[in-house]
Amino acid sequence: MKCLLITGASAGIGLHTAETFVKAGYQVINLSRRRCPLDTVTHINCDLAEAGFIEQISSQITPTLQNAEQIVLLHNAARMANDSALETPSNELRAVLEVNVIAPNTLNYFVIPFMSPGSSILYVGSTLAEKAVPGSFSYVTSKHAMVGMMRATCQDLAGRDIHTACICPGFTDTEMLRAHVPEEAMQQVQGMSAYNRLVHPDEIADTLFWAAGHPVLNGTVLHANLGQIER
Repeated sequence: MKCLLITGASAGIGLHTAETFVKAGYQVINLSRRRCPLDTVTHINCDLAEAGFIEQISSQITPTLQNAEQIVLLHNAARMANDSALETPSNELRAVLEVNVIAPNTLNYFVIPFMSPGSSILYVGSTLAEKAVPGSFSYVTSKHAMVGMMRATCQDLAGRDIHTACICPGFTDTEMLRAHVPEEAMQQVQGMSAYNRLVHPDEIADTLFWAAGHPVLNGTVLHANLGQIER
């Protein structure tokens, strides 16, 4: 049995990714506050912002992890705020880091001992994992940290046949994007792609599925953005 343990599969990229892995025969477990709408996915309710979330759910996920011949651990859940480095107090930054950086580390620490050769740890990053724009201070900071975590994990897993990669979507048609980009600005956002459109969540899901099965990508940051035009 192959297992996908994913965070944030209730909507957007996470939902489409869960569906892709289910169709490929994986047993999929979703960790999030909102329920994944797919009946074929095992949903475990938890709040990744809580420091002790893993203790609350460990008994529910351990049997599946113990029986899995391969595990894909996919860090997809993220918190995004419209904030500035000039105006963000540390408690607000800490709240974003708790979900975007600390929770992935907590899951890595718990899940890696169950991983057999052929398993993988995948991170959903962002184009903002390697650059910055105004007004996204905590998100940019956390996604840069995620890339560092992925690369460090790659080095520390050397010799165990477990690979890591960070897939960085461009502007993807999700609830999160539409919550942060006004409708009147959406055409301008689409124009930042060389294809003059948003990335579809299925395209990212397919990229993540491919990455899970190809250890040649170990330690790689892979940009999936249709060719983003820099202005």
